[in-house]
Formats: sequence, structure tokens, C-alpha cells
Amino acid sequence: MKKASYKLLLIQPPVQDFYDTPIRLQPLGLAYLKAIVRRELPDFEVTIKDFHHGRGRRPIPLPKELGYLKAYYAYPDKSPFCSFYHYYHFGASFDEIAAEVAAEQPDIVGISSLFSAYSREVIRCAEAIRQVCPATILVGGSHVSAAPENVLRHKCVDFVIRGEGERPLVEFLRAWKDGGDYAEVPNLGLKREGEIVLTPMAANYSIDDLPLPDFSDFPPERYVFERRPLCTIVTSRGCPHHCAFCSVHLTFGATYRRRSNEAILEEIALRYAQGYRVFDFEDDNLTVRTAEMKALCEQLITRFPEGDAQFLAMNGLSYHSLDQELLGLMKRAGFTHLNLSLVTAESGIRRQANRPHSFAQYLEIVRFSALFGFKIVSYHIFGLPDERLESMLDSLAINAELPVLIGASLFYMTPNMPMASSFAEMTEEDIFKARLTAMAHETPYVRRDDLFTLFVTARILDFLKGLRFSTPSISFTDALEAAEQNGGRAALGAVLLRRLFDEKVLYAAVGKRFEAIHRFNAELFFRFWARLHFIGTQNGGLITLMS
Repeated sequence: MKKASYKLLLIQPPVQDFYDTPIRLQPLGLAYLKAIVRRELPDFEVTIKDFHHGRGRRPIPLPKELGYLKAYYAYPDKSPFCSFYHYYHFGASFDEIAAEVAAEQPDIVGISSLFSAYSREVIRCAEAIRQVCPATILVGGSHVSAAPENVLRHKCVDFVIRGEGERPLVEFLRAWKDGGDYAEVPNLGLKREGEIVLTPMAANYSIDDLPLPDFSDFPPERYVFERRPLCTIVTSRGCPHHCAFCSVHLTFGATYRRRSNEAILEEIALRYAQGYRVFDFEDDNLTVRTAEMKALCEQLITRFPEGDAQFLAMNGLSYHSLDQELLGLMKRAGFTHLNLSLVTAESGIRRQANRPHSFAQYLEIVRFSALFGFKIVSYHIFGLPDERLESMLDSLAINAELPVLIGASLFYMTPNMPMASSFAEMTEEDIFKARLTAMAHETPYVRRDDLFTLFVTARILDFLKGLRFSTPSISFTDALEAAEQNGGRAALGAVLLRRLFDEKVLYAAVGKRFEAIHRFNAELFFRFWARLHFIGTQNGGLITLMS
């Protein structure tokens, strides 16, 4: 006999790493799933539990696979150039998760597995839940789309969903409710007589047919940016580019789809009425349809009071689709920050990575963005498989002189990304190391010490780029003196830089003592420094260097 109602519990799991991103953690994908199930299957009660954000952190032992990192993350460094030290569990413990899930008494538990490096935490959640709860356990998300068999082989996982999840989840719940004939459920992974079976992929609902994500489990004050309530939005799914280091197509397919401006504005207006004031667009390519984005900005300018609503695109923007007019409209609409994905200035590596981006256009976009007063972060990838060290130094030197902060990303492989086809199949350990902090991917041209030195050098540059002074330019010596006068971490940074230049050694600040960072390659740092004529600060000033 069928039940009158059923309970679906959707979970955002904790993560374990050296650091956590304090924003961009609102589980938007789960909110879309809740909304579609409530519309299509009203006999299902759906609850989202975020076991990651707002659940604290605690140090845990460093996994043995990452033991080599002790030589790099050696000290609890309090300097402005610090890298990492403690390895943490961010979020609720697995025992707490199991207890809370058991108390909910769900029929089905859906767990989000977004990042391959954190798939172990997903399995630990499933194992803990299985010990205390008889619910069916279903896993979906980007990692599942990339490596479904890897997830489904675990005994504690009953089903997986690949690709976009709305239609597959609805069809799965219908089949589950009717007794378990899953042959017609698209995008599903299941076990049949001990064998893994993957059903064919099929199209999702039309993007404009999707209901607005259901945020009813999230109070607005839970997710904040600069102390104001933040919510995430997407205007599109997919990306028309096919960069070799990106695996977004494994989840969203090869077709780019954009929502209508009317639907986007309706969602922003609803969130504004709910108390949100910061709106983060998490598109993989927000501005690719330039004319439509310009029209959206014009409507945002009209609809919302100046300075009241703030717009961000923290997932990054492709400068390929930006121009001066769009930047001006974005600024007037309330965009304050620009995260640009440079990757590399080397044209040959860009071609290999299948990026249709012009470096001349990048320089133009940075110049216009600075004129409009945006706070700009430019993201590099250090360690791409075929890029030489000298090329990375050149790219870093170019951005050192521009009015941008530098977002240093150390290359890592993820399962079935296009670039991965040229390498051996990833092992479980490789998947676990698919994270920036692991510095796992060495090449014939770049070793781990080089990657570490580039990462710390970017932090040194960002320290200098963040200094403020009253004149258009200042000498490096005077900049350090001004930093010392400011006290605190600024003064500490100045002291450490003086010692670096005097002794050719970078020190960590550990309590009241200094400890040499042995893996920092001072010779490489000074080889880079010799390329510079000046440093461009984030607010448009110049720090001039001695020749």
C-alpha cells in the first residue's frame, strides 16, 4: 500500500581541506531540486540541510596521501604571505549528520557531490547515514557527472544521477514510488545483480520552465557578503567555450542555454523582497550574450535603488565577451568586483587549452575596468601541463604591473576533463588530490617547489597591491616604510620583505619568532622580480622599483 506522503532530504555535505571559501556556499542546485519536486510531486515533503556552512571547523590529522605537504605548509604563519598549515573538517561531524538525518526519518536522502576532491566526505556521509537510517541514498552533482561508477561502486550508495538533475530526480521519484522500474529514468546510475547500469542521458526541462529555486530552508542572514545577505543566481547553464581544463560540459552538456531577462528580473525582485541585497551570478559564462546582458543591466539600473543592491560574478567572467559599454552598464547597475580568468598570457598555451581569448583584449578590458573603478582579480593557472616556467613568470610579471589582484590557482586534473584524455586514468588517490592545495601535478617544466614559490609570490604581490598611499606613485622603499607606520600585519609584511631582500630568505611569522620557509625558492623569486619595472596597486597607484 502506497504512503500518503514521502520525505526527501537533500544534503550539502562538509568538506575537508586546508581552507574553506566563506562565501559562495549557498546550495543553489539543491534549491532547484527542491522547487521542481514540490511542483511536480506535491506528495513529497522536501527539506534541505546544509551541513557545511555555518557548522564550524576543527583541525583533523593530515591524510597520509598529503603527507608530503608538511614540508611546504610547515608553520602556523601569521604573515600576510602565509599559505596553509592546519588541515580542517569544515562543517558538521559525520556522527552529527547521521543523528540529524535519522531524526528526520526520510524515505530518500540525496547528497550533493560537487567537487571530486571532496567525494570522500560524500561517501563518509552516506556510510554514517546507512548505519542509522534505512532510507534510499542517492548522490548527484558535478563529480558524479564526471565519474559515476566511482561513486556508485560504494555499497552505501544506491543510485546516482548524472548531468542536470531536475527531470531525472522527478522521474526517479516517480519510479521509486511506483515500485522501482528504473529503465526509463534518464541519467540514472544503479546496481542490477551486482553490476553497475547507467541509463541513457536525456534533455532536462527547458531552462525557462524550471521553477525558481526554493530558499525556504535558508534564512537570508545565513549567507552574507560584507555583512549583507547574499543569494546566488544563474542566468544560464552551460558554456559555448570548450576549454581543455574545464569539465562543466560533463554536467550541463554542450549546449548553452540562457533564461529570459524577465525571468531573471522576477527572481531578483523576489529575493530583494525576501531581504537579500547582494546577488552573486554563478554562471559559467555570464556575459557571452552581450546584448542580452546589456539589456539586463539597463533594467537593473531602472528597477533597484542606486547603491542598495550589489551584484557580483564570483565564479569569474570571460573577458572575451566584455566591452567598454557593458562594463559601464555593469558598474551603474551595481556590480563592484570583476573576477577575470586570464589563465595565461602565453598564446600557444591558450590555443592548446582551446581558449578563444585575445591577450590584447584582456589588457583593454583591464584598462576600462580600472577606469570604471572596479575591484579586479585576475586568475592565473600555474602548472598547466605544457607551459614552461618562464612563460608563467612572464604572465605573472604582466599582471604585477596592472591594477589587479592576482588569484593564483595551481593546476589540478579532474576526472574526464578534456585535458585528462592525454594522461593515464586517474586513480582514487589522484581524484583525492584534485585540489589547489595538494600541488599534485608536477611537469617536466615545473616542480612542486616552483609552484609553491609562484603561489607565495602572488601573495607577496597582492600584499603590495593592497597598500594605499596618497601620491600617484611611491618608491618600493617608501611603500615599505608606509606599511610599517600602519602597524599590524602591514608592518609585519614590510619587515619580512626587508629581510627577504637583505638575506635572500623568506620567513614565516610564528608567534614572536621568525622561521625560514625552506621550500620557497628565493632564486626563482628574484628571477621574477628582475622582470618588473613597477607594481600596479589595486586602486591605480604605482610602486616604482629600483633598476
